[in-house]
Amino acid sequence: MGYKTILTIITDTDISDSALEPAITLAAREEGHLDILCLGVDRTQTGYYYAGTNAFIQQETLHKAQEDAAAIESAVKARMGRETLAWSSEAAVAQIAGLSHLVAQRARFSDLVIMPRPYGEGRGIEDEAATEAVLFDGHAPLLVVPAGADTAHIGRKIVIAWNQSDEAMAALKEAMPLMQAAEVVNIAVVDPPKHGPDRSDPGGALSQMLSRHGVKTEISVLAKTTPRVSDVLQRHAMDIGADMMIMGAYGHSRFREAILGGATRSMLEKTTVPVLMAH
Repeated sequence: MGYKTILTIITDTDISDSALEPAITLAAREEGHLDILCLGVDRTQTGYYYAGTNAFIQQETLHKAQEDAAAIESAVKARMGRETLAWSSEAAVAQIAGLSHLVAQRARFSDLVIMPRPYGEGRGIEDEAATEAVLFDGHAPLLVVPAGADTAHIGRKIVIAWNQSDEAMAALKEAMPLMQAAEVVNIAVVDPPKHGPDRSDPGGALSQMLSRHGVKTEISVLAKTTPRVSDVLQRHAMDIGADMMIMGAYGHSRFREAILGGATRSMLEKTTVPVLMAH
């Protein structure tokens, strides 16, 4: 099964900061339909202003969000006019508090969602909210594409961040079409447990399962030489020339990840290669 419905979400009037280009590339390659949600965001939080000012502020910010949504869709239509693939666009407006519901409703009917990196310089709270809505409420696989990543031939060499978790297994099953088309899939195991079920052959059972689906695999057992597992994985991806990574998302609660940090957040803040995640 391929990705026949691909969704991307754009929240900035400068669509060059979005994931539209990689979404076009992948939708054309998969011969799928590209849905583009042009989202104007009202970032106000009601109740934070003095009595008597709320109505005016809400009216102004809502109007600005509507203008942003229209401007995004106009730019999208101008860009997509050059394409021959099947696509559609939708302009919508949401407050931060209601953004998750809107995004999740679109994501749940998609085979794959493609978005830019949600954390780091230049990213807003709406990017983080949309990312979590896709993973937790939309139950859709998410491909995060950092700015500047080469996506023309994405998926030729893929790294799986394998830790035997349910989240990692969910992500790789969602990525099966990409892995089957890859030249090689590298199963990266960081510091495998000495007393785990795969202690004598880390990644072996997964490699066997994938090979039965026609996936060409290799296994790398890596030492945790830095405090963050995400740093080990990113360095490994760079060393072997990988152009994509697959990993589970948020093994701990989102609150714990936000306060203490974690592999998910760290990876999405720093990754230089596209990352496919599922929860």
